[in-house]
Amino acid sequence: MDAWTLKRGLLPPVTGPVVVVVMDGVGLGPEDAGNAFFQARTPVLDGLLAQSCVPLAAHGRAVGLPSDDDMGNSEVGHNALGAGRVFSQGASLVEAALQSGELVRGETWRWLIEGARAAGQPLHLLGLLSDGNVHAHERHLWALLEAAAEARLPQVRVHILLDGRDVEEHSALTYVERLEARLAALRGPERDYRIASGGGRMWITMDRYEADWAMVERGWDLHVRGEGRRFPSAGAAIETLRAELPGVSDQYLPGFVIADDDGPVGPIRPGASVCLFNFRGDRAVEICRAFEDEVFTAFDRGPRPDVRFAGMMQYDGDLKLPQRFLVTPPAIDRSLNEYLVRQGVAQFACSETQKFGHVTYFWNGNRSGRLDERLEVWEEIPSDLVSFDERPWMKAAEITDATLRALATGRFRHARINYANGDMVGHTGDLRAAILAVETVDLVLGRLLKGIAALGGVALVTADHGNCDEMYQRQKGGALDLTRPRTSHTLNAVPLSLFDPAGQVPAVLAAGAGRPGLANVAATVLDLLGFSAPEGYEASLLRPR
Repeated sequence: MDAWTLKRGLLPPVTGPVVVVVMDGVGLGPEDAGNAFFQARTPVLDGLLAQSCVPLAAHGRAVGLPSDDDMGNSEVGHNALGAGRVFSQGASLVEAALQSGELVRGETWRWLIEGARAAGQPLHLLGLLSDGNVHAHERHLWALLEAAAEARLPQVRVHILLDGRDVEEHSALTYVERLEARLAALRGPERDYRIASGGGRMWITMDRYEADWAMVERGWDLHVRGEGRRFPSAGAAIETLRAELPGVSDQYLPGFVIADDDGPVGPIRPGASVCLFNFRGDRAVEICRAFEDEVFTAFDRGPRPDVRFAGMMQYDGDLKLPQRFLVTPPAIDRSLNEYLVRQGVAQFACSETQKFGHVTYFWNGNRSGRLDERLEVWEEIPSDLVSFDERPWMKAAEITDATLRALATGRFRHARINYANGDMVGHTGDLRAAILAVETVDLVLGRLLKGIAALGGVALVTADHGNCDEMYQRQKGGALDLTRPRTSHTLNAVPLSLFDPAGQVPAVLAAGAGRPGLANVAATVLDLLGFSAPEGYEASLLRPR
């Protein structure tokens, strides 16, 4: 028996497929007027949760983040679901590198500094300006600025992506003011440190899964070419754009260029050094490709930029994007997917574009490709290119159709799918749309479960983090503030329910000792397939009747 062979489990395997359904962004929040999940009409989920429900931790240390004050996200959530164990994630790794000083002591940082100095060009720092700690943290940017000053680098330009998604939706000026104060403190006769461009993260630069390359192109025009609407400062840009677009969240604010009497203050010229300081990978890959791909056809980039480019981390280990990075990403091995492939278990993965990478790349331990083309079938449903509050149903019906077709072939023993509605619509801050999003998931879930039952299968229904369960901010006393929509993730637990219509599983879901989290799901899947979890996996949550 080799190291990859799984032992038979204590439970008999179910006769049909074992399906994991991830209801993205659906947590177990306070049952009040701000909870779209609670407000929605969900007869299918109500019945399912009444039969079995174990709350799972989906944030903080349970998914490898620095502290339990850190919100979970889809990336770390799907890593935990697919890995069966908890790995230190980007935020934790960068924080550790920051505390130890390794963040700016490595060869890549020296390479960036030396290149900018030799060319007489600025160091450009590009990333999300926020303390949401989901894609980036302003503290990491501050550390890079201070390190550049200590290295006596004459010029630094910062290209800011406004959040309004992982933090309050109209909080950008707070972060800009803090950054401007830092820059002012660092400026001097020999140091010219300024903001050069910016815009909302859902309007420029931070597209993912090739859903809307036009976002990246808009960012490219601003950051690299210095082409865009000009303002004397980032604060002036934000205030003007808000006045012109009342109520628009920071994440959707149009892009802007900072200019003085001589023109744009910070286009990225040949010879410059560029560092993308986001640590999360999904919304970093495309801008990396624009800088690094030798052959690039997504938009008219022009000649490949002659710059030194690096990321806070390597965002895609298979594609080696970027080639240089400041912090080594987590090395996730022995994923559930890899074990099943080595047992010859055929698997199906499906979602729409917005979450397709989560049921493939992140579920696979940050691996882009299939391990076995014969055993793994992945189906992507193209997402609509509209604001998700305009289409709260998204592609839930199409995902259900595709999954039922795949399962009906009898080929797949295991499937994993993601309904993106609760997360993507929750991020819009529109409570009514979020309620419709949850009701859509409930509607299609009923059809999916009926199909699974007909095939003698079972399903584990869960989520990767909370979001639509808290759609309004809270006042200091805890009361809802109905004037302030909340667009970020939550710290709430998520449900895990077992759908076993034929009663063929001689076990029940139970939390057991300690606080179960998303990493316990992998061993639970193995139990249902008739295998024992490998050494080091978090325990299955099935307990014999």
